[in-house]
Amino acid sequence: MAADAGCQFSHTDKIKVIMCNSGYNKKKILARIFVLTPLLLSLMSSMAIGQDRPFVLGETKQLHSKELAENRVLNIYLPDGYDTAKTTKYPVIYLLDGSADEDFIHVVGVVQFLTMIEAMPKTIVVGIANIDRRRDFTFPTTIDSDKKAYPTTGGSAKFMSFLEKELVPYVEGKYRTNGMKTIIGQSLGGLLATEVLLKHPGLFSNYIIVSPSLWWDAESLLHKAPALLKTQKQMGSTVYVSVGTEGKQMEGDAQELVSLFKSHGDNVLFAPLPNEDHLTILHNSVYKALMMLNSGK
Repeated sequence: MAADAGCQFSHTDKIKVIMCNSGYNKKKILARIFVLTPLLLSLMSSMAIGQDRPFVLGETKQLHSKELAENRVLNIYLPDGYDTAKTTKYPVIYLLDGSADEDFIHVVGVVQFLTMIEAMPKTIVVGIANIDRRRDFTFPTTIDSDKKAYPTTGGSAKFMSFLEKELVPYVEGKYRTNGMKTIIGQSLGGLLATEVLLKHPGLFSNYIIVSPSLWWDAESLLHKAPALLKTQKQMGSTVYVSVGTEGKQMEGDAQELVSLFKSHGDNVLFAPLPNEDHLTILHNSVYKALMMLNSGK
């Protein structure tokens, strides 16, 4: 196609530039610009409205632990309105097994739903991602076969120090918290939550203990519990214990734990869930626990 008269062509950075000197061509170009501009703006607006964006559930932080001599990943859920309600302070749930591919996502879903229907207050959730849960959630065992099968076990004392001296102060220093703290643990996590309750009872306000692996080390924590409770005054914490259809030992140990706390005069909620097993119990148990713990609020 022939070029318009009076126009010159040049190339800059692979873009062809047309320089037109005639008044006719200037008017023609301006007219086309005025016609095209509204169409371009409309197209850009449509693109912006339909633009994909990520669905964000929370944020991930990394905390260096001197107690554990390693970096720990934390998955943090902040409730709706946290960024705008600048003076509001929130309770915190500390979730063991809190990796994204473990229990963080579905537990946050329960918390979000219950806050949406106003069955519980808006709450921060701190998911503690695992590195070696057998190491962190167990105290040393005297059982030789367990030592051989699980050689990294026995580090719960250090992990409890991490919770008390590093994690809780970090969360309370970084986020707007109101002092109400709940820990959730299932299986070995339930064993760890029970050990925290017996040895550091004031660390958390509420303990959600699901299917605790109290069989560890021939049930030694259960056997030591009466002596540990004698050294303590009546606990100010609320304890929720749940177990499914998980065999005579698991079910019996959970019931014995509840009986020990009740005889000590502690506030204990026991919720057997016979339709659940060890794999299915956590989600429904957390839902029930949060409903029960907040029923009078």
